[in-house]
Amino acid sequence: MDIDAFVTAHRPAWDRLDHLVKNRSSLTGAEVDELVELYQRVSTHLSIVRSSSADAMLAGRLSALVARARSAVTGAHTPAWREFTRFFTVSFPVVAYRARWWWLATALAFLAVSWALGAWVAGDPRVQASIASPDEIAQLVDHDFADYYSENPAASFASRVWVNNAWVSAQVIIYAIFLGIPIPLVLYSNAANVGISGGLMASRGKLDIFFGLITPHGLLELTAVFLAAAVGMRLGWTVIDPGPRRRLDALAEQGRAVIAVALGLVAVLFVSGLLEAFVTPSGLPTAVRVGIGVLAEAAFLAYVIVFGRRALRQDETGDVERAPDVAPTA
Repeated sequence: MDIDAFVTAHRPAWDRLDHLVKNRSSLTGAEVDELVELYQRVSTHLSIVRSSSADAMLAGRLSALVARARSAVTGAHTPAWREFTRFFTVSFPVVAYRARWWWLATALAFLAVSWALGAWVAGDPRVQASIASPDEIAQLVDHDFADYYSENPAASFASRVWVNNAWVSAQVIIYAIFLGIPIPLVLYSNAANVGISGGLMASRGKLDIFFGLITPHGLLELTAVFLAAAVGMRLGWTVIDPGPRRRLDALAEQGRAVIAVALGLVAVLFVSGLLEAFVTPSGLPTAVRVGIGVLAEAAFLAYVIVFGRRALRQDETGDVERAPDVAPTA
């Protein structure tokens, strides 16, 4: 084969393919068809060169061109680190931000129930007697409540707390399958536990200890549970009011949003577990421990607001179907 004649005859096609590959993001439908056709033709040229010529430089040039063209035609897979970054800078925060009013309403309802039950328990000795005997209450208030956070090694306690918190949030996520209907019951059960414990501590003048121990980790932990509950109940509401979309489309999108929140909360609850294991039972002054918890809570909310609002302004929904891997189509 006359390699010079071969190059002269086919160089225009190679140059044209190179041009299309470089400008693949702005191609018309006809140019996309041309790109595919040239990719197939130049692949044949490469095969001919490899089998009929010893020109390594030409074979290398065509190999690189064909590889880039294949990437443009088939759609290059986004590196895993980019998908990871996109999830935590776009997908998770925008889903959380879009559910902000459900999230806020869930938090306010939970706190209202907890405060009401706590005040009721703290102010009525008969209610306290129906919960436990005076000796049992004294044991809880003076020893058990505080000892719970330090009776196990910190590392094992952190992992146990993480699993427990993840299970509570997982329950809420699972109940989203039932359109969120059981979620208020789960929230009420947890609100009752918090309110009763706080009421018993307050009845013995230990409310400062209660908040000193529960605040460092509880702010972030409960915020995560509220978010999981909010997106789960929002899924149920989508069935009633899907908006301008078809009901099945809206339900599918919100269902994927629930999954995004579930994955994101794994990281949030991991941080909460570390706080509960290493900060809450530590010897740091109460003000410092509470300050760390408030700082962690503020950082998480700021993260959701900043990244979520920015993604929403860019018309992002956090939907997993909006993947960055794109193949050209006519």
